[in-house]
Amino acid sequence: MGGWAIAVHGGAGVDPNLPRERQEEAKKLLTRCLQIGISALRSNLPAIDVVELVVRELETDPLFNSGRGSALTENGTVEMEASIMDGPKRRCGAVSGLTTVKNPVSLARLVMEKSPHSYLAFSGAEEFARQQGVELVDNDYFITEENVGMLKLAKEANSILFDYRIPAAGLESCSVGAAANSPMVMNGLPISVYAPETVGCVAVDSEGRCAAATSTGGLMNKKTGRIGDSPLIGSGTYAGDLCGISCTGEGEAIIRGTLARDVAAVMEYKGLGLQEAVDFVVKERLDEGRAGLIAVSKDGEVACGFNTNGMFRGFATEDGFMEVGIWE
Repeated sequence: MGGWAIAVHGGAGVDPNLPRERQEEAKKLLTRCLQIGISALRSNLPAIDVVELVVRELETDPLFNSGRGSALTENGTVEMEASIMDGPKRRCGAVSGLTTVKNPVSLARLVMEKSPHSYLAFSGAEEFARQQGVELVDNDYFITEENVGMLKLAKEANSILFDYRIPAAGLESCSVGAAANSPMVMNGLPISVYAPETVGCVAVDSEGRCAAATSTGGLMNKKTGRIGDSPLIGSGTYAGDLCGISCTGEGEAIIRGTLARDVAAVMEYKGLGLQEAVDFVVKERLDEGRAGLIAVSKDGEVACGFNTNGMFRGFATEDGFMEVGIWE
């Protein structure tokens, strides 16, 4: 056993012209979340409790795209999704299409622990939330003035915006992972800006138990009913005996590559170490997609990989290592 470890992310794909103030706000939030996770791990909470606790904090703060501050659909509403997975016995829970649940990741855990299912969505998930007595709020709680403005920009451009917090003046010049004159595409269709801000946390506790959780509001100006990788076990989230993984980025590419599970698979079947497995999957499984991920191993290692300009991320291990970063 290598001791406990934790990693957290706030999304892969960052505007290269992101204002310094915004960068510092992101680093402070990631640091705060790491401190919450560190305290929980030092108190011997199991990894599954830790990842839920940290992601709840990220959902409550409007800085990143999850919970309060989620991206808006084409109809100006919020539809959130999340998943959580406990490495021991590979238990999991996931939810999609949430409009009133204050903390989607906690409902995902209730799906795992209090239902016979692994995944509930839309009206069924909302009804389950009411049955379980979780905290519900009006959809307006999740909507910020900033997001309303960015949805207007997206509609005027007739496109999906990934990072709805990029200043309007930076929309034309922003190009993440591709040249400015080579717009990215998703399933063959062009997109304006690539910089999603899904949130996630992975942890391994002092007993070597891994867990992972991911939560998001999805894409700005997305079709109602669109489901991304974040709630899909094996794509956006995975935890097993060897490791825990949370992904972020172009959801459609992550889904096609079953990115999270593939990290565990190449560790198991190819005998790769954690960072080797992460690097292999980012290089070989994304095709032309852009994404990133964080990971921990049962031995207390942390790792990340991304093929975008940057990824909001933070790490800490029991031996005292701690790091928060954005760029490569």
